[in-house]
Amino acid sequence: MFVQVIRAPVRDEGALVVALDRWETELRLRPGEMGFLGSTAGLTTDGEVVLVARFDGEDAARRNSERPEQRAWWAELEQALAGPARIFESAAVDVSMGGGSDDAGFVQVFWGSGDRVAARSVMVQAEPILHRERPDILGGFTVWLQDGRFIDVAYFRSEQEAREGEARELSEQGRAVFEQFGRVLAAEGYADIPKPRLR
Repeated sequence: MFVQVIRAPVRDEGALVVALDRWETELRLRPGEMGFLGSTAGLTTDGEVVLVARFDGEDAARRNSERPEQRAWWAELEQALAGPARIFESAAVDVSMGGGSDDAGFVQVFWGSGDRVAARSVMVQAEPILHRERPDILGGFTVWLQDGRFIDVAYFRSEQEAREGEARELSEQGRAVFEQFGRVLAAEGYADIPKPRLR
């Protein structure tokens, strides 16, 4: 899998929504059968837009970006932004708990630095515990960038369930899992997407 993550401050929320609506509804803008696997987009509570696009490989992502329709649409979307977009992309992707979910009503994006090998080892042990103790987590994936940096995208059924899950008292085993994650992943920030647009 190859993932592109775009983050940018928003100047005109209305214009942004129009651009996102066009991308979702106009057939000519869609990647079609070009290896497109899905996308997650939305406004964060901090006034940013986050766009996450998944492809079956880097070549597919490049072909999509080079289409005239896609370039024109991106120029339109840029008019709604308050500053330049930051674009992160990588083929080093680890899927957890089944990956992203179209059933999600709430998405969180985390970023920071860490040890990929150690994090994967912890997740193998953690998945059955998380399924049991944090049923609000539908799944997600971690995109690994250069120098051990990462972006993690987590999908939840709803924001209410996510907040309740965060506040829930965990078992000793559950607490140990989160402590292990804390040792191998150093989160530096996060963004909430309360109304994700999933495709």
